[in-house]
Amino acid sequence: MITLSLIGIGTGNPDHVTLAAVRALNEADLILLPRKGDAKSDLIDLRRLLCRNLLDDPDRTRVVEFDLPRRDAQADYLSAVEAWHAAIADAWAALIETHLPRGGQVGMLIWGDPSLYDSSLRIASRLETCMKGCTKGTAGYPVEVKVIPGITSLQVLTAEHRIPLNALAEPVQITTGRRLREHGWPDGAATIAVMLDSGGAFESLVPEGLYIWWGAYLGMDKQCLLDGWLADVAPSILERRAALRERHGWIMDIYLLARSPLGVGVRHRDDQ
Repeated sequence: MITLSLIGIGTGNPDHVTLAAVRALNEADLILLPRKGDAKSDLIDLRRLLCRNLLDDPDRTRVVEFDLPRRDAQADYLSAVEAWHAAIADAWAALIETHLPRGGQVGMLIWGDPSLYDSSLRIASRLETCMKGCTKGTAGYPVEVKVIPGITSLQVLTAEHRIPLNALAEPVQITTGRRLREHGWPDGAATIAVMLDSGGAFESLVPEGLYIWWGAYLGMDKQCLLDGWLADVAPSILERRAALRERHGWIMDIYLLARSPLGVGVRHRDDQ
């Protein structure tokens, strides 16, 4: 059997890694670390650091890095994602066949949590089928998937801004920048959390009466926070976002939008 553990490692602060994640790392026979290009070298650097600091016996656990397949940005979005996931599952299967031919436990270090806007669970669901095409001892091995939850960027955002996620007795909707642009404010939502925004989807909204809490590189030493009434701070967020992307070569950010300041009082915050 092959056991694949998807280990949530939080958003960049090693202190956010749970004891359950540490235990899963040390139980693994093989840990796979994806490389996402030089521009995002910070992401694999943190994974390397965690392996160095948290593995009790580095000689027992094999750590293997691999280049993550790229998604075709020109193709239809859903079709491109399906093909991309299939390519990643094939890469996982080939690595397991090469480095763990007799089966065993595999660990994948997942940024944030595997359940929130992360595709590792969908990719893992393809793995058993991929393993059937293997030519070595792993061919046909059953695959058991385990999930070790991690701290998400949404949790760090609310913690760093010191706000609750929802207004009192009101619902929250988690969405993407693409859907916000295409469909506007979700019906029935008093508060929305926006992830995977390529930049400035909030510009599609009428800003009056909306408050925003924004954060980039949450949990990392380059973390940046800004909040205020959207009409006032939207230009500052866009300017800051562009400067940070230029400086670091990549950016991951998230924001919360609400029609009231969530009952904690309005305070302007602009942290480098």
